[in-house]
Amino acid sequence: MNSFKNIYNQYDWDTLLSGILSKTEDDVIHALGKDKRDLEDFKALISPAAKPYLERMAQMSKVITKKRFGNTIQMYAPMYLSNECQNICTYCGFSMTNKIPRRTLTDEEILKEVDFLKSKGYDHILLVTGEANRTVGVDYIDNAIQLIRSKFANITIEIQPLDQPDYEQLIDSGLYAVLVYQETYHRGEYKKHHPKGKKSNFDYRLETPDRLGRAGVHKIGLGALFGLEDWRADSFFTALHLNYLQKVYWKTKYSISFPRLRPFSGGIEPKVEMTDADLVQLICAFRLLDEDVELSMSTRESEVFRENIVNLGITSISAESKTNPGGYAVAPQSLEQFEISDERSTEDVVKMLKSKGLDVVWKDWAHNWQ
Repeated sequence: MNSFKNIYNQYDWDTLLSGILSKTEDDVIHALGKDKRDLEDFKALISPAAKPYLERMAQMSKVITKKRFGNTIQMYAPMYLSNECQNICTYCGFSMTNKIPRRTLTDEEILKEVDFLKSKGYDHILLVTGEANRTVGVDYIDNAIQLIRSKFANITIEIQPLDQPDYEQLIDSGLYAVLVYQETYHRGEYKKHHPKGKKSNFDYRLETPDRLGRAGVHKIGLGALFGLEDWRADSFFTALHLNYLQKVYWKTKYSISFPRLRPFSGGIEPKVEMTDADLVQLICAFRLLDEDVELSMSTRESEVFRENIVNLGITSISAESKTNPGGYAVAPQSLEQFEISDERSTEDVVKMLKSKGLDVVWKDWAHNWQ
């Protein structure tokens, strides 16, 4: 049976990182001169040697994105259903060890949140929960999808990893896409940050996109949480994972997200800093590697950064996000999973995007017909 773990096990983290850091200016120039780039070129484009070429990379990324996606950007909104969690994660406000009030939305509360988001124009929604199988397991998620499927063109989830039959059940109920971030591809650091709970199983999480591909989900979202380990190595493994999935599950669409570690009450400091320039370099490198992959930017980032990156490769963006269950209409003051940086209203973000010459897309195409 296909498994990315077989590919992953062929790489040594330290050797890989050393290879990225040893890339030269000639390697960068060679990569930039190609029409189609491979993973070795990607290493060069995320290496320190590429820093002097960041402006050139940005302009090339902008041209490629406009050619493939036009002057458009997709709007989506996350909606947190629950902050209950059975895992210990050192960087997350929902971690089991944090003494916070726990809440899981009822059907009535879900519909109140939905009414708010629909009033803002959203047609693509991302349902998010903590990882608590007994409280927000497959049956709860299935019910939530069926409850709101007639109200949104596309429904995406970011929840605990599931088995293949569970994903097949949710797809039948109207699920469009699943986001599953490895957090870090460094096995040792992963264990340090996930010491207890089902999420501590590195391999099970690593193979989740394989189960999604076999289940036939329409889109899979990948990413790493930058700050837990070296961003260059984590980014390469994300690209390696993407490359593998595209070859094996070629009917599926893919997206990449770029979350940087954000504060929460009592949270940890990043082990490795990822600067704004580093993040721009990475986004452009992914666009130069893959013209078709969707690149997403959340409200974790600042207003200034988001305003400057939307024309350089990003294809979808959120606005006015709340990272607590019921945060839009039911319980606005409850504890968030992490702090939001860009707190502007949806209307203000739309105005900004239009000022950048971008056409805001609320509904790409309708996946849920009933």
